[in-house]
Amino acid sequence: MVARVLHGIQADPSTFADHLRVHGPLPARGPSQLAVEFERSGLRGRGGGAFPLARKLAAVKRARGRPTVIVNGCEGEPLSAKDGLLLGVLPHVVIDGALSLASTVGASEILIAVNEIEVRTGETVHRALKQRPELRNDRITARVVWTPAGYVSGQETAIVRWCEQGIPKPRFGSPRVTERGIDRRPTLVSNAETAAHAGLIARHGGDWFKQTGTATDPGTALVTVSGAIAAPAVYEIEQGLALNTLLAQAGGCSEPPRAFLLGGYGGSWIDIADTAAVRLSPRELAPLRARLGPGIVYVLPDSACPVAETTRVAGWLADQSSGQCGPCVNGLGAVADELVRVCAGSAGRRALAEVLRWCGLTAGRGACAHPDGAASFVISALRVFSEEFSDHARHGPCDACQWPTTLPTDERTGAIA
Repeated sequence: MVARVLHGIQADPSTFADHLRVHGPLPARGPSQLAVEFERSGLRGRGGGAFPLARKLAAVKRARGRPTVIVNGCEGEPLSAKDGLLLGVLPHVVIDGALSLASTVGASEILIAVNEIEVRTGETVHRALKQRPELRNDRITARVVWTPAGYVSGQETAIVRWCEQGIPKPRFGSPRVTERGIDRRPTLVSNAETAAHAGLIARHGGDWFKQTGTATDPGTALVTVSGAIAAPAVYEIEQGLALNTLLAQAGGCSEPPRAFLLGGYGGSWIDIADTAAVRLSPRELAPLRARLGPGIVYVLPDSACPVAETTRVAGWLADQSSGQCGPCVNGLGAVADELVRVCAGSAGRRALAEVLRWCGLTAGRGACAHPDGAASFVISALRVFSEEFSDHARHGPCDACQWPTTLPTDERTGAIA
């Protein structure tokens, strides 16, 4: 295991004094030098979209107006625990990055968005901000912003809209928030883990960041491993690590696995037969039609019913719609309802084909990527668990349907809580 972002982690939240003992003070780098190091690093966002950080920074710097930086720590994905770990235990690593990003684009305001149900995490961040000498002047301010719980409310335009209007729903159309965000000013939205990596790059440089990982996907990534695994936890891995190696480092599977879910509920299922081919980086996962997304590996036990699990999560994803896009509201609802009938054995002969058709019509047509992710989750389930779905469509519930479901649908319980 590598330990960059998680270096110096302890049971209790680190103070600024703890942080300085582990990392030392931030070096004095000017905005231009920081921009060069971020460009050199090749860092991509760790919130799910894997967008190059340097391109975001350049877009914000080109726009007119004094920028705002938002650190997105909402983490509404029930299978993810990495951002909460960083903000709740290593807040100063994230704050280092937020300050460095703000310096790069010339921002005067930093907002750290925390899910309203994560009260202790938000209070930890608030205390950490009070400890920072850089924030004891009028040049830059930083504060915690409480965001509503919800899967979609953590989307970047939804956070901007919440901060502006008190409406936690994604924004339609252009311009991008990098051009016109909060108060019509350019806004940089960075995932909490992305900010943590940025803080380390500000210390050690872009070449240091590329010393691990792969040529196309450099650096490390935090991965929440849960499900049928001996030691569920957040692990820091080199990008490109083999899935089998990560599973071994997590103590191995606690019971025979049926499949693996990569990327959470906006990701894809991987069949157990493909495990040996899985290496955890965007480039390596692309041929498998998968992605690591916000850093999630879930092990589905062989004792669980994949049809029941998929059906329940699809219903939850439909309920998580913000209710403003027809394809999302109607399309995901239709998919969820039909899967319920398939699971019960009461659907028509073409039910599974209809589910695939509706997923195809839904993806790519919303204000955000929620319908795309939900469609990917369902389509991959139909592919990996095709025999189980066909059996349920013909015969109804199986013996495993009577057992409690394993996939969480409540971010308050979380994957590894």
